[in-house]
Amino acid sequence: MFLHALDEDNHFPPVNTALIEPDGLLAYSAQISIDRLESAYRQGIFPWYSDDQPVLWWSPRSRMVLDCDDFHVSHSLRKRLKKIVRAQSLGDLKSCVVTVDCAFDAVLDSCATRGAKRYTSQGNKNSETEDPQTHDVGHLAAATWITPHMQEAYKIWHQLGRVHSIETWQQGELVGGLYGVSIGATFFGESMFARATDASKIALAHLVQFLQRHHVKFIDCQMVTSHLSTLGARPIDRPEFIARVAQGIDQPDLPWQAGWLNSMGEITPKNDSLALPFTI
Repeated sequence: MFLHALDEDNHFPPVNTALIEPDGLLAYSAQISIDRLESAYRQGIFPWYSDDQPVLWWSPRSRMVLDCDDFHVSHSLRKRLKKIVRAQSLGDLKSCVVTVDCAFDAVLDSCATRGAKRYTSQGNKNSETEDPQTHDVGHLAAATWITPHMQEAYKIWHQLGRVHSIETWQQGELVGGLYGVSIGATFFGESMFARATDASKIALAHLVQFLQRHHVKFIDCQMVTSHLSTLGARPIDRPEFIARVAQGIDQPDLPWQAGWLNSMGEITPKNDSLALPFTI
């Protein structure tokens, strides 16, 4: 088995040279950097490794994507979303509210330490539910790929405006959320967590509305999982995915800003007229 080794001066090899087994393993490097992350995502490549491994870079043959128009809202989730809209129309922003980039570090930490369900997870990680009583069970309790070095890199990338979080709050408490990478008109989903029923799905539903408002066609979900299929995601071949990414990253970046995200996908800036009944 030959695997490309990257140093500071190396470019990624062509994605079609990735291994068949394990599917999509393309290269490895000793370190992770912002420049390399940017280069990787622009080519449809992502990092996934644990603390005892070098940085492993992946481009699987089949890629799971969620077309925004195909996002499936279950009956129970639809009822929750309607309840949120009704409450907010009456001025209640405490029962449940969704924000953008107001608690990025907390979302990242929660994904790393509370049994986060990564969009790209494989195997039995897919069995996680959003029942707060089962979310921290056993070997599911840690998303080991979000290593300390990975966290540090993504926090810096967030400060540079590339990585964004969507947060769900109930009664002033952070109960769920997700984060991902945004380049042009392409959003790469990374990880999600929930401490209350449907909390991460509420965040995802609001994200989809925001992306649709700004003409983003799909969310990259990376690995194929049955859980993602229930949300409307489907696998596509690597060449089609790479073509989609190339088209999306050439578009202008989205108008991300910290603030309240309503059900129509509109952001009220945190430093503007946002008046939440709790402190973020």
